[in-house]
Amino acid sequence: MNPYRHFIGVIIAALKSMQAAGELPETLDFSAITAEPPRDPAHGDIATNAAMVLAKPAGKKPRDIAETLLSRLKANADVVDGAVAGPGFINLKISDGFWRARLAECLKDGIAYGDSRMGEGHTVNVEYVSANPTGPLHVAHARGAVVGDALANLLHKAGYAVTKEYYINDSGAQVDKLGQSTYLRYREALGETIGAIPEGLYPGEYLKEIGAALARRDGARWIDRPEADWLPEMRSFAVATLMAEIRTDLETLGVNIDVFSSERALVESGAVDRAFEELSRQGLIYQGRLEPPKGQKPDDWEDREQTLFRATQFGDEVDRPLKKSDGGWTYFANDIAYHHDKYRRGFLDMIDVWGADHGGYVKRMRAAVSAITGGQGELDVKLCQLVRVLKNGELVRMSKRAGTFVTLRDLLDEVGPDVVRFTMLTRKNDAAFDFDLVKATEQSRDNPVWYVQYGHARTRSVMRQAAAAGVSADGLATAPLDRLADSSELALVRLISQWPRQVEAAAVAHEPHRIAFYLNELAAAFHAHWNRGREEPGLRFVIEGDVDLTRARLALVQAVGFVIGSGLKVFGVTPVDEMR
Repeated sequence: MNPYRHFIGVIIAALKSMQAAGELPETLDFSAITAEPPRDPAHGDIATNAAMVLAKPAGKKPRDIAETLLSRLKANADVVDGAVAGPGFINLKISDGFWRARLAECLKDGIAYGDSRMGEGHTVNVEYVSANPTGPLHVAHARGAVVGDALANLLHKAGYAVTKEYYINDSGAQVDKLGQSTYLRYREALGETIGAIPEGLYPGEYLKEIGAALARRDGARWIDRPEADWLPEMRSFAVATLMAEIRTDLETLGVNIDVFSSERALVESGAVDRAFEELSRQGLIYQGRLEPPKGQKPDDWEDREQTLFRATQFGDEVDRPLKKSDGGWTYFANDIAYHHDKYRRGFLDMIDVWGADHGGYVKRMRAAVSAITGGQGELDVKLCQLVRVLKNGELVRMSKRAGTFVTLRDLLDEVGPDVVRFTMLTRKNDAAFDFDLVKATEQSRDNPVWYVQYGHARTRSVMRQAAAAGVSADGLATAPLDRLADSSELALVRLISQWPRQVEAAAVAHEPHRIAFYLNELAAAFHAHWNRGREEPGLRFVIEGDVDLTRARLALVQAVGFVIGSGLKVFGVTPVDEMR
């Protein structure tokens, strides 16, 4: 149970009783009412804005509504006290028994605690990574992969039906350049001196391996043939080889994609034509000339008559071209078709995780999704800022194999997938991020990966101590939880009880980094309680001669471990039982 959602229901029930008594108008919208922890725990357990949001439509002063509402809420068995604060906020003190009951729920559910039905009946497509298959994945791709995967896991825990998708950009000029670059390395593998790689082609040494593999397979078959003959083969072989490497890297990172969609296959299937016809049917395509932009000219501006999409009708700054001067489709046209294809597959909710360099593309794509779905589809774009890899504060040298960047494989080999995943989620996706290889593996509170894992390991250590003392950990949900009476214990119980709310709030906001913040807070509270127990014998977890108290405290410890384990599962990180 999300206790805060539960109390929204309690508050609304009290408001309806006020309506029945003629104390409030019959027609009021309760959708903006919240119940959440107050900023200052000294003010109580739950704060609600009910009186504030209803005052204007009810034609009453907020404090007048608040005082009447509070008197009704105090009649609830779980509310032990309350007060009206400021202009009309209500702070409630909830009984310890209510919170202990949430602890029992956690113990019954295990790491499934916090699972929600909030998203039941909703399908969501989360597309992430989607790197051009022109080279190995680099650390910026790693951030997008981790953010997208954790967000998909979070939405799944919140009850949504989630599809994880990777869009293979295997069409267009960049992939042609890949094919041309591969051809150079193919000729080099056959003994030809190719000299410097021409500007615009890919210089990375990873293409030497691909060229050599082609030479082994085909010999000199493609030498002295026209580009029209060899380019499709070079292109498809390089894409297939690099995609196999990308899939392997993603699997090592713990990212398992449900659907790989090919741009080339999409275009060849006629999907772009279908999307164009749909927009034309809606009267959203016209022939026109774009005004010269102020300041720097964007890549897609040309001073000519063009085929344009009326993007400005859907919130974009300018209308957008769908055809190039040679009559071919623009990248934007292909992307519209791809999102139309998602919609045709049943996805009204779409989330794309992109690199920050695509920030200027967001408005036009949101406009396109709104148009092509008749207003039914919704696109949320999560932009991931760049990642710098440091070691002791110094930038790590570039990978020789990649040529210009640090690869995901380099990072995984250095620190392992769990550290990469958790560390990448300790900042909001749109904040710049420095990944320090030393700090990411040091054993200190400043390293959130270690700090949270250490919290889980300590819970397992306590359970082992209890077993050695002959105290059973079976059936802890029925332990005498009323023996948990110390303020530190009750604070932990309340923090554990926040987990279902954290899951739902982070899922609604599409912000998995909130889970990292919460896990760090929970680990900090548990470590502090552990340290108190070392200083105060009466707060130790295993109390000789008092099995009931020991089992109650084991229940608390077990619940901390379950919630940390539940959060780490969202992150795709394996909890550890012992620290090495």
